[in-house]
Order: sequence, then structure tokens, then C-alpha cells
Amino acid sequence: MAITVIAKIFQLVMPSYANKSIRVVEGFIGGEISTEIAKSTLLEYILIIVGAALLSGFFTFLMRQTIIYVSRYIEFDLKNEVFDHYQFLSLNFYKKNRTGDLMNRISEDVGQVRMYAGPALMYGMNTVTLFACIIPIMFITAPTLAAYTLIPLPILSVLIYQISKIIHKRSTVVQEYLSSLSTFTQEVFSGVSVIKAYAIEPQINAELTALALEGKQKSMDLAKVNAWFFPLMILLIGISNIFVIYIGGQQYINGEIDSVGVIAEFVLYVNMLTWPVAIVGWLTSIIQRAEASQKRINEFLNQVPEIKNDVMELTPINGKIEFKNVTFKYDDTNITALKNISFVIEEGQTVAILGKTGSGKSTILDLIARLYDATSGEILIDNVPINNVNLNTLRKSIGAVPQDAFLFSDSIKNNIKFGNHESSDEAVVTVSKNAVVHENIMEFKNQYNTVLGERGITLSGGQKQRVSIARALLKDPQIYLFDDCLSAVDTETEETILNNLEKASSNKTTIIVSHRISSAKNADRILVLDEGKLLQEGTHEELNTTDGYYKELYLHQLTEKEN
Repeated sequence: MAITVIAKIFQLVMPSYANKSIRVVEGFIGGEISTEIAKSTLLEYILIIVGAALLSGFFTFLMRQTIIYVSRYIEFDLKNEVFDHYQFLSLNFYKKNRTGDLMNRISEDVGQVRMYAGPALMYGMNTVTLFACIIPIMFITAPTLAAYTLIPLPILSVLIYQISKIIHKRSTVVQEYLSSLSTFTQEVFSGVSVIKAYAIEPQINAELTALALEGKQKSMDLAKVNAWFFPLMILLIGISNIFVIYIGGQQYINGEIDSVGVIAEFVLYVNMLTWPVAIVGWLTSIIQRAEASQKRINEFLNQVPEIKNDVMELTPINGKIEFKNVTFKYDDTNITALKNISFVIEEGQTVAILGKTGSGKSTILDLIARLYDATSGEILIDNVPINNVNLNTLRKSIGAVPQDAFLFSDSIKNNIKFGNHESSDEAVVTVSKNAVVHENIMEFKNQYNTVLGERGITLSGGQKQRVSIARALLKDPQIYLFDDCLSAVDTETEETILNNLEKASSNKTTIIVSHRISSAKNADRILVLDEGKLLQEGTHEELNTTDGYYKELYLHQLTEKEN
């Protein structure tokens, strides 16, 4: 602010010294000043004007550097704040909000706020400073002329106030539309293989065209309002110039002002005010957009994570897991996935969970990783309620392989190292061999340095699952959670991987969710779920000699294998 004021003070030197220069010329023409004095005085004034202009330019440069730099730091901080908050929010939040909208708020909306913190603030200070300096000088120099000159400004203020209200409403609509557009395009790009497979490109094009036309109309509505600003301001500034020349000329003829230099000085003042007044409309638009964007950002920043990490004590996890009468209902679908489930998994034990689709198998793994909190009942880790266990310690002690293997657009090596960046390349190769994916990786031209496409599209379904298993093994956690992670692997490869997993996960608590008996039969215990209830529990031998779902599934899969 200090730099801004200094820059504008030096800028104000030119009009007053232009007035003085014209007075010197008038004195010379009237014979009151000699040629030598006129030349030396004019040279002095010219040097002062040039020097003031250079200093004003220098301080203006410093002003821009300072404020624009700060706005970039604000943008950096705000993006990090939003992103950090996104990471702390629970899975329910991501089920209720679209990815495109989340992306738009961290990019477009934060960008609008930066424009407010940078250019809008800078030009706003410029405008206030110039008005605060120029208007008093004008009234001191020629009060009547100043009053006529400034008549258009209150009219301008009223017009800006009225138009700014419309801009605020239409800016909000445009920002919301941009979120819809981001969401639509993000979903299309993510599902492009399905779109091509169903040959529905024309339909998608039609939908995007309709969305684009809607957006064009909303943007045009905003642009029509914005379009009024500059013509109105130029018109009103032009009227001010006419007042200066006409009223000033009349006053000079009548002897009310003593020099034509006053008129020249006022013309320069009016033109100095032209840009600040003209920019008011643009500033108003930026401020309105920033306000709308900040409200949208705050909607997410004010969201409180459902899963809170209130425990600071970092107690090591050994791996005992106990469910006591646990019931869980999904908020978004209102489906009760688990109904009064109770079981104990001892430290180092391998447990398999079987059941039909939708029986609640994956929900159990999500609750163990505390991606959700149980609706009722209690989950214990090492005999401690899971809510009293440090969340970071818990999740760092878990190696999870989800049902839908997710790989990042990075090298295969970095994807495997995702949970343990400090591990050696030799360790990466070892876990890849245990996951029976090493040979596949070596067939690629760049081998472990092969960069995968988005979501690991370069690999087949089975390869993605095995890379995910290698990632979990490399983390070497105390608890392994395998969620039907061998569904895309053939039976022979599955058997090899299971044997390797048995060796790698010895003395580690391991939970394997599967639809196949072959994945479960060697587990220490097997849990059979049906519609969220624990239907059966025991070893393979115990369950296979008891009539029920497990025996039926075993006989069915055995028959399929023989055929």
C-alpha cells in the first residue's frame, strides 16, 4: 500500500508541472519572462516530469511485483489447503460429490480468488489512491471546474452498484456450470473405452453440444452485462473532458481562472482517472466472481471429516481384530451391509471371507481400515476400540489390495513402491515374483520403468491385480486385506500366488475375501456371509462336512473344474 501511494504521488507531478510549463510559455509570450529564463525553467520542469515518470514507473513495477507475487503465494496456499482437506474427508464425501466438481473448485474457483487477491487488490488500491489524491487537488486548484468535472462519477457509481448485483448472480451460475462441464468431460474421458465399445460417440457429442450451448448462453448473459461497463465509463469520462474544456474555457474567458494551464492540468487529471474509473467495472466483476468462488470453496472447507483422528499416541499394531455385534448402514444408499456381526481374528491368523455379491464382505475390510465407522457395535484392534487407535498408525499397518485395482499414471516400479518409497529395486523384483507378475513386466520394452496409462490402462486386469498385490507385499504391514484380488487370474496362477502369499504373510494377520473355494480352503478359519449376517464359521474341513452354503459352493465349483 505504501509503494502504491508513493507511485501515485510521483505520477501526480506531471499534471501540475504541465500547468506550470504552460504558465511559463504564457509569461514568455506576454513578455513577462525572458527567453533564457523561459528555456531554463522549461528544461527544469521537463527534467522533473521525466524523473517523476521514471520513479513512478519504478515504484509501479515494485507494486506489481509485490502484490502479484503475494497473490500467487495465496493461490499456492489455498490449493494446498483445499487438497489437504480433500484428503481428510471421508469416503461418503466422495460418493456424494463428483470428481469434476472437486477439480473445478481447486482450479477454477481458486484461480478466481487469486484474481481478487492480486489484480483486483492492486487496481483497487490504485483507484482509491488516485481518487484520494487527485480530487482534493482539483478542488483546491479550481473548485467550480472540479465540481462540473466530477458530476458523471456519482452516476457511474450508481450504475456500477446496480450492474454488480446482476453480475454476482450470473457469475455464480457460470461457476456452477463450469463444474458440471468438468464433471461431464472427466467422466467421458475416464469411460472412453466403454463409449467406443458401445459406439455412442454421436450421442455423447450431442450431450456435450447441449451442455456447451447451455454454458454459452449463461456466459453470454454474463458477458452482456459486463459489456455495458467500458462503453458507459468511456462515455462518462468523455463527458467529463467536454465539461473541462467547455466550462474551463468559459471560466478562462471570464477571468475566473488565470491560465489555460489549469484546463490542461484538469484534462490530464481526468485522463488519469479514466483507467481507474473504467477498471471499476472489471474489478466489480472479479470481486463478484471471487465471492461466488470462495463460497463454493468454503462449502467443502467447512465439511467436517466423519472419520476423525483424535488419538495422538502411536502404539504399534500387532494384528488381533475383533468385531462385537457390528452393524453398518451406508448413508448414501441406506443399505444395511452388516447386521450384528461378531467374530475374532487372532494375531498372525489367516481368515477367508466368502459370500454372495452384496453380502458385506468388502464392508468388513473397509471397517477394519476405518474407511467408515460402524453404525453400532464395536471393533477392537489388539483389544483396543478402533476409535482409540491412531488412524495413521492403523492404516500404515495395513496392506490393502482393493477389489478394483487402482494404479497411477506412473512407472510400474513407482506403483509398486507406492506404500514404501524407501525400498530397493531388488525388493521390488522379489515381491513382483511372489505376485507372479515379474515375467510380464520384463516383457515390456522399459520393463519396471514402463509408464502406465491413466488408471493402469496399459496392463490387463490380471496384471493390475498382481501389481497391486506386489505393492501390498512390499509395504510389509502387520495386517493384509485382500479383497477378491485374484478374480482376474487363472486358477494355476492363483494357486502359485496363494502359496507365495502364505510364505510372505506368515505371522501376519491376513484376510482374504473371495468367491472361490480355492482361495479360501487353506485359511485358518473361514467366515461365510449372507445378506450381511454371519452364516457359517470354521475351517475348510469343518464347513465341508456340514450342510450349508459353503459345502454347496464347494461341490458346485468342484463340478465346474472337472467339466
